[in-house]
Amino acid sequence: MLRRATPKPRLRFWDRLFWVVLSRRWSRWRDVLVIVKPETVIAWHCMGFRLFWRYKSRKKRVGRPPTPKEVRDLIRQMCRENPLWGAPRIHAEFLKLGINVSRATVLRHMLRPRKPPSQTWRIVLDNHVDCLASMDFLVVRIARLWRDVPTAAFRLLYVFVVLSHERRRIVHFGVTKHPTSAWVAQQIREAFPWDITRRSRNQKDSYC
Repeated sequence: MLRRATPKPRLRFWDRLFWVVLSRRWSRWRDVLVIVKPETVIAWHCMGFRLFWRYKSRKKRVGRPPTPKEVRDLIRQMCRENPLWGAPRIHAEFLKLGINVSRATVLRHMLRPRKPPSQTWRIVLDNHVDCLASMDFLVVRIARLWRDVPTAAFRLLYVFVVLSHERRRIVHFGVTKHPTSAWVAQQIREAFPWDITRRSRNQKDSYC
């Protein structure tokens, strides 16, 4: 049926030469001969193409080589013996010794102190809590329904609140329909008038 459906292909000189050489070199070539469709050949070609580029795109070891253990130990030794030295100073000492390492490598392998050299933000806030205040806007809402409450003219009311961090008390608040920058500046002046600021400097009770 295959021979009746497909006419005999025309063989050229080089085709005949190829088959003659193949039959003389390999006598059992008919045992492995398989008849496939052209689509199968194209699929094999695409599969081979994918395997080839997968091999070309395989993961390779990139980047800088790892830092030798002797260099890491020397960095930690310098940190222990000179706790006030930073990465630039240790890096400079390495360059004097003829060891070519980057400053980032020194910083990565340095020993971290258990306690920070300066005060943390929590300590700073605790020390200056009596001088801190927060300001924010909010919209009038119904607590149970969690919905904004418009006015009779279908407008929203914005509330500007200034909260003291020392006692968590409300220092000042204002309500407006149009929260402009000029209005906010006026609210801040009313919340911290000049007499309070001048007296607070002497009493250490100012607001920032």
